[in-house]
Amino acid sequence: METINYILNLFGLEGNLFIAQVINFAILLIILKIFLYKPIAQILEERKAKIKQGLDDAENAKKALADADNQKTKILKEAKVDADKILENTKASSESLKQQSAQDAKKQATEIVDNAKKQAQDEFAKASKQVGSMSVELSKKIVAKILSEIFTEDDKNAVLAKAVEKIEQGGYEKTTN
Repeated sequence: METINYILNLFGLEGNLFIAQVINFAILLIILKIFLYKPIAQILEERKAKIKQGLDDAENAKKALADADNQKTKILKEAKVDADKILENTKASSESLKQQSAQDAKKQATEIVDNAKKQAQDEFAKASKQVGSMSVELSKKIVAKILSEIFTEDDKNAVLAKAVEKIEQGGYEKTTN
């Protein structure tokens, strides 16, 4: 131990004082380790974990952004395809509606023409009946005038009734009865 004291004296250190300083330093080191180093190390670990979490979150956000961009592109493509289908269906519906309208117009025109023909035929038949009835009346008067000069009143009524009946049934044909 004396050699240690001699070496320490050479450097200007006293042995007891040096040992006391080493013990003080060790106590201070233990106190600092307990009260200062552990809390600082814990704070540094927490900051390190937060930084790592932040980097992980940033990486996840970057991936999510890329996924969202891919999803957006996919949705836009699907929307374009759907829009094209809708446009195609609209064109087809429009063409079908156009053809249907043309067919309906032709059908209505045909119905109008048919109705006009029927009305014309009805009017013709009505006019024919009126002309026929007028001719029957005229024939009655002519026959009555002629017969009044030739036949008696009873004969005249019988011949007149027979003639009117014949005219109403279709008139006289070119046959002799």
